[in-house]
Amino acid sequence: MIDRKFPKSRLRRLRRSSNLINLVSENTLSANDLIQPLFIKEDLDGSEPIDSMPNINRYGLKDILKEIEDVLHYGINTIALFPVINPDKKDENGGEAVNENNLISTAIKNIKKEFPEIILIADVALDPYTSHGHDGVLLDGIVDNDSTLDVLVEQSLVLANAGADIIAPSDMMDGRIKFIREVLENSNLKDTILLSYAAKYNSKFYGPFRDAVDSASNLGESSKSSYQMNPTNINEALQEVAMDINEGADIVMVKPAMPYLDVIHAIKQEFKIPTFAYQVSGEYSMLKHVGEVQNSEDFQEKVIQSDKPVLVDFWAEWCGPCKQLAPLVEEIAKEHKDEITVCKMDVDNNRDTAASYGIRSIPTLMIFSNGELVGTEIGALTKQQLDEFVRSKI
Repeated sequence: MIDRKFPKSRLRRLRRSSNLINLVSENTLSANDLIQPLFIKEDLDGSEPIDSMPNINRYGLKDILKEIEDVLHYGINTIALFPVINPDKKDENGGEAVNENNLISTAIKNIKKEFPEIILIADVALDPYTSHGHDGVLLDGIVDNDSTLDVLVEQSLVLANAGADIIAPSDMMDGRIKFIREVLENSNLKDTILLSYAAKYNSKFYGPFRDAVDSASNLGESSKSSYQMNPTNINEALQEVAMDINEGADIVMVKPAMPYLDVIHAIKQEFKIPTFAYQVSGEYSMLKHVGEVQNSEDFQEKVIQSDKPVLVDFWAEWCGPCKQLAPLVEEIAKEHKDEITVCKMDVDNNRDTAASYGIRSIPTLMIFSNGELVGTEIGALTKQQLDEFVRSKI
């Protein structure tokens, strides 16, 4: 299925330094395997929190160096850098991405000067730079694959010349690995590593990241489903990975990580190539919020420590469907009083709890058993649907 040939494939690329060797080392698990994403914001003095990602910040050019010192202190030798540029520099075609003196290029030079041994991964995509928030160039409202390739190739060259060790195309355009590898070879940048976001699924888990790089408002309700993968497909993932390996990728990645462990396993079994798993922003925020919520005394008592399964009804006073569902939930509570406890959670008064479980619409019903979430239903249900949902989980 794959046909790796020199010079597109140079296996020595991953042996250039001890940090690289450790990063892709098989049969070991340590801090060497971790990559810390960092967000750098233009014209920011100091740092600022990212509200949707607890304990994660954006940093200015100076303060990111202090953060990297802390990252290295914990034994993490690889960082992935993501830019947050000034809004007035965004345009339809993402032109700032190919500016040799842009924010990310300046940051790469500063970081490599201060920390020459660190492995620095630079993202290749246009969404931080476009006024519409998509990863490519729009033609008649559609992301045009081939027009985007020209910009991505130039962007990759800018990042490699700035000193990035690893170029990581996350855009999901067909053919981009081939053309990026060719320009790197022809520019005497043959040691630059290509980490392909080969199996990047269209996912709601990316929301906090889009907040972090300030592209969420640009993207609005628009979808990336025409270029990111269908979440139901595993065979397609294998085809994407095979194509990228044949075109010159040194490492492939699956994104998100947690929901696609089967895909990660299939890729490793099929291709025997270094395979990274990206635990994305939504996964991080979900786990972080759950940890905080489960430490709350109230939630512990009502849900996590309950002896019986708990049906949690997330609702709001202003929500019409919630009011329609409420009497049905009360009926279920009476009919199954010996089997299940019902806990009503007003989302307006329990925003942290709702956010921790990714609640984006109401009504949402969740069932917990022995402290673990075992089932979720979204929207107004009929009495029969609600009864079947409860019976299936208790």
